[in-house]
Amino acid sequence: MGAILTLVEPVVVINKLGTSFFDMALTQTVYNQSLKATAGNSDRAQALSSRFILIQSVLSSVAAMLSIIPLSRMADRHGPKVFLVASQMGSVLGMFTLVIFMYCEVPLEFLYLGSLLHGLSGGGPMFWAGVAALASLSSEQGKRTLKLNIVDFCFGVAGVVGGLLSGYLYQMGPSVLLLTAILVSVVALLYSVFALTDSRRSLSESMLMSAMMLFILGMVGAENVLQLYLLKPPLSWDSIWAGYGRAATSAMYLSSFIGVLGLFKVLGDTALTLLGIVSNCTEMAIMAFTVESWVYFLVSIIDFAFFPVFFYCEAALTQSVLYKPGLIRGPQDDIKMI
Repeated sequence: MGAILTLVEPVVVINKLGTSFFDMALTQTVYNQSLKATAGNSDRAQALSSRFILIQSVLSSVAAMLSIIPLSRMADRHGPKVFLVASQMGSVLGMFTLVIFMYCEVPLEFLYLGSLLHGLSGGGPMFWAGVAALASLSSEQGKRTLKLNIVDFCFGVAGVVGGLLSGYLYQMGPSVLLLTAILVSVVALLYSVFALTDSRRSLSESMLMSAMMLFILGMVGAENVLQLYLLKPPLSWDSIWAGYGRAATSAMYLSSFIGVLGLFKVLGDTALTLLGIVSNCTEMAIMAFTVESWVYFLVSIIDFAFFPVFFYCEAALTQSVLYKPGLIRGPQDDIKMI
């Protein structure tokens, strides 16, 4: 039982399900509101929605930077689980701002408050810093990379399931989808607070920052904007197809796990990292010219087969998470903050 309670995978799976549902609800709500504001003009609605999503992402990232020092000091005293608990509390609070927006007469800009709350509580960077730390601390030195890729695999499976279910839940009603997202996220938070424990042992530190920094800077906001592109002509996807698209995108995490198992003993870190970066950039370039739905899924299938190991680079970074008295950090924390 004690070994099970050190597993971070259940938190990753449950949290991903909740965020998948919420992202669908948020994207559909923002786009529909933009359509109303632009009198049904899909091009103007696309531009307005993209601008909103990008501003929201920037606000969350800037707010997260402000929370680095206080959260790190708390983690020094109480352990890396602080990162998980704080970030998930902010995520749940941010979801409630969408509830207020749906049931009260407030402007769309009110949702920026949710982004600020999520960011000030650590946001995604602190959540993944906590996941990386706990996964590394609960694994043996020689199996740390495999452990971290198992976490990515679980994340991918949850993303596929969440993407497939989110469209159908939205068809039942936006409120059903949103309340389900909040309920699932609360379950993940309660598991982190009351069930998850962490073991502490000394870890070594290494650096693999430059490629990841450039890649993340180039990819910030790309997935959210891409989801908005799918809702307007020429694709004009409804919530069901948008859910399928999210599921197809999450399949990349599954290929990452398979690729690492098959190639990490054959190719070196540099070759694996470059392979993942080239694969992902190629996918995004093709998506920029997609006018048919089948092309989107074809690219996802190709990416599933030939994008095996971008997260090997992430694993190489997160396995260097350092825990010492008075210090808990890893280079990925700094990269995602940037």
